[in-house]
Amino acid sequence: MKNLMKRIAAAVLCLPLVGAFGLAQAADRVELEHDDMTLIGHMEMAPGSSVEEGVVLMVHGTLAHGEMEIMRSMQELLRDAGYNSLAINLSLGQDAREGMYDCDSTHRHKHEDAVDEIAAWVEWLKGEGAERLAVMGHSRGGNQVARYLADQADPMVEKAVLLAPQTWSEGYYAKDYQSNYDTELGPLLEKAEALVDEGRGDEIMEMDFIYCPDTRAAASSVVSYYREDPRMNTPTVLGETSIETLVVVAGADDTVTDLEEKMGERVEDDHIEMTVVSGADHMFRDLFLYDAADAATAFIGWQ
Repeated sequence: MKNLMKRIAAAVLCLPLVGAFGLAQAADRVELEHDDMTLIGHMEMAPGSSVEEGVVLMVHGTLAHGEMEIMRSMQELLRDAGYNSLAINLSLGQDAREGMYDCDSTHRHKHEDAVDEIAAWVEWLKGEGAERLAVMGHSRGGNQVARYLADQADPMVEKAVLLAPQTWSEGYYAKDYQSNYDTELGPLLEKAEALVDEGRGDEIMEMDFIYCPDTRAAASSVVSYYREDPRMNTPTVLGETSIETLVVVAGADDTVTDLEEKMGERVEDDHIEMTVVSGADHMFRDLFLYDAADAATAFIGWQ
């Protein structure tokens, strides 16, 4: 039942937001050729604005896409505040990927693949004439943006905003996997690590993977997403960065439940700020997204 609920939740996340924000309108679809694949993004321009005035590059969460509810609605709020934005679809190993990741597809992607794709989109925006940039990531995308800041940040990137970014602690994946799938992760991870050590990381394993039950994943993908890795903890990665960053905590988050606590190791850093949106769930649904957007635009400070 828990797996079914996750799949239903994932499907709901891709619907356009209605109600408080009105019916979402489609942003302009743009393409980028990268590593023999076409990457897809969705550009939203503020009225009377130009790319030269700056763009916020946005990265979605796990197995999602740039037009999911939180991304699309945030783009609209940024637009109304005078900010241009580009919400990208991480390829997750698929050409011209749109929409939620299809769980029937074999998983060959890695968590860290996102860093190169973010860097590629930054270069594309610079080529389009952008003269200032900010980056924004939600959930897992927040961790991937933090890794970009630590590993490949372009000097043109001035600010970063992380919305309910992913956290991690030792043993978390094993506990979560057991809870979700009633299966021990340990033997699967050991098998995947052995295959990678033998140079057979492309070998496919049949298993439950992330939010996808009864699917297939390359051994290298299993290792990437499930190994014990302190860099999966976003506050830890932020200790490796120097770009001014705002972390927005969802006060009623039942997905990333320990972010405010774990940010204790970072809030004293000069380049890090944190704000809590009280009552917000992980997706900042309803009017809580207004609070997150207000915090983001005030922090970026271009208008």
